Amino acid sequence: MNSKSENWHGTTIIGVLKNNSVSIAGDGQVTLGQTVIKGTAKKVQRLSPGGLDIIVGFAGSTADAFSLLERLERKLETFPGNLSRSAIELAKDWRTDKYLRNLEAMLVVTDGKDLFIISGSGDVLEPEGNIAAVGSGGNFALAAAKAIYENDISSEEICKQALKIAADICVYTNHNIVIETIKKKK
Repeated sequence: MNSKSENWHGTTIIGVLKNNSVSIAGDGQVTLGQTVIKGTAKKVQRLSPGGLDIIVGFAGSTADAFSLLERLERKLETFPGNLSRSAIELAKDWRTDKYLRNLEAMLVVTDGKDLFIISGSGDVLEPEGNIAAVGSGGNFALAAAKAIYENDISSEEICKQALKIAADICVYTNHNIVIETIKKKK
């Protein structure tokens, strides 16, 4: 990742696929430098291009993330029902387009079947262990989720507990948690 990206602060997003459901959760904190600007931002959203049910969580620059969300929606309309292809095509554009290359955001996205991280360097990653996490507190949330994944709890509960732990550790993450869940598609 480029040096500008290493300084991103302001959110934690986690996605968990378990027991026929996929949840993506994010905190609500937005910071500018060392100042909290907003504590109730909604960084996890549902998209419905062509009747699909997609959940996306984003970390990084808000304006950049919304630009990427719009482009992802267009790709999903171009390749209906195919999140994998849409994500790959978005990543190709991200790597080759001069404007997109400067966007500082990362996405965690699911259609209920697949769970991907679309990175700021134009990569599409399918994480091992059915857990994806990005943002300033992403590694804290990832570690917490891995530690409790085998417990008899839902994907939603894993996300909630992992984000609470990340918020206790990461100063750029708060306890204002938004969670979206969809049933896993076969």
